[in-house]
Amino acid sequence: MNRYEEIKTLLEASRKVLTNRIDEQVNSGIKNYYGILKEQDEKIEEPKEPEYETANTDTEDNDDEVVKKTEKKRAYRVSGGIIVIHGKDKTDSQLTTDDKKAFQETMDEFVTEVSELVDFNKLNLYENNVEWSGKITELDVEFFYSIGENNGIYVNGTMTKIDDEYLGFLVNLRKYYEKFKSKWSKVIAIRKKTPEA
Repeated sequence: MNRYEEIKTLLEASRKVLTNRIDEQVNSGIKNYYGILKEQDEKIEEPKEPEYETANTDTEDNDDEVVKKTEKKRAYRVSGGIIVIHGKDKTDSQLTTDDKKAFQETMDEFVTEVSELVDFNKLNLYENNVEWSGKITELDVEFFYSIGENNGIYVNGTMTKIDDEYLGFLVNLRKYYEKFKSKWSKVIAIRKKTPEA
């Protein structure tokens, strides 16, 4: 089906739905086919993928999909926390003693320097990036640390009261980020070193 026919079909279907000139069964079929939202709990079939022509099939998106499919990852529990190492093969996703030590120090230092009441999420260690997050339970605030592509600190909270305690927490969170960034940048650099032949 070419673009013109697809647009024509969509226009006709829209007209039929809006003017209610067709019976409910056909109307339901059109809604299912095009993924129109409904209020009732009816089984909705997934809409068919439209066919598009692309000028270049070797885009970065296709490369990212291939990388994700071939990526290996392994999760390790270290002192109550979880570190997930992502790599191209099984040897890249092995936990080293440096990784383990850095992760343990990271959790301990965070508790000491930022907040004692924290629920840590997984730390994801990639070839060129590290992502780590958690929730500060006493403030009901989530934090997200990233080095690499999305370099920075991100905070998420609902109706958070801005007072001296919260501002102090933000200052400590930012100070500790610099330590986190330095430590995990070194870990990434060590992991990138190729073994001598």
